Amino acid sequence: MITLIIPKLPFINKEETLDYYSKLGFEMVADYGDYLIAKYQELEIHFFRFETLQPEKSDFMIYLRIDNDVEKFYQEIQNQGIEIHPNGKLETKPWKMKEFSLLDPNGTLLSFGAAI
Repeated sequence: MITLIIPKLPFINKEETLDYYSKLGFEMVADYGDYLIAKYQELEIHFFRFETLQPEKSDFMIYLRIDNDVEKFYQEIQNQGIEIHPNGKLETKPWKMKEFSLLDPNGTLLSFGAAI
């Protein structure tokens, strides 16, 4: 029986990726050189080295659901100088979610949303 889904995302530069995700509140718990594991509370994201990835052509993306104040998290992101995706400003969607999006240094689209 499936008990958990863990996304696996690419990274080009390890240090940039570690820095970016730590600003989002993730803690790196394992570094195997070409493979990283980050945790946010009980959630995990795994990262694999993909040196030839072209960020501007990346199709990688994940959706991260937020169970608390999305406006507050959005403001915290901006206060840290993390760039909001040009088409990803905080807005209420027809599917009853308040969402915003970022692009990580590897071109992965990170969408954050909270139910309204």
